[in-house]
Amino acid sequence: MNLIQRIEHWGDAHHPRWIDFVRIVLGILIFAKGISFIMDRDSVATLIEKTHFQLSIWSAVHYVVFAHLVGGIFIALGLCTRLAVAIQIPILIGAVFFVNITNGFSFLNSEFWLSLVVLLLLIYFLIVGSGPMSLDKEMDKPGYKRQI
Repeated sequence: MNLIQRIEHWGDAHHPRWIDFVRIVLGILIFAKGISFIMDRDSVATLIEKTHFQLSIWSAVHYVVFAHLVGGIFIALGLCTRLAVAIQIPILIGAVFFVNITNGFSFLNSEFWLSLVVLLLLIYFLIVGSGPMSLDKEMDKPGYKRQI
């Protein structure tokens, strides 16, 4: 058994049911953030400009918006959760360490603390996976046929 299989097995064995509700709320929160980014793309572009991202600003904006919309839905449904989380983590690392940290560590900087909590939750769900109340678990049941 390789390392990834051991991590998946550990995550499946140590996953309480209530944490699935946290995963669903996290997915909805990320999806809602994607909707807010669609509503104000220019502010997202200025946030990305602060990071001095080397690619085109608009391609980065489209990546962030698409990843938040699709990833938020996938995380909430528990579908390909680890992949959806892995796509979100670079965005949140950028948000925590390059965008929100410029405003300081004060308690008044609620966007920083929200980004930090979301990043920590994403890392947690990358390790433990989607849990028992997810589409991933439903597709693993014996009666389900996968179409390849």
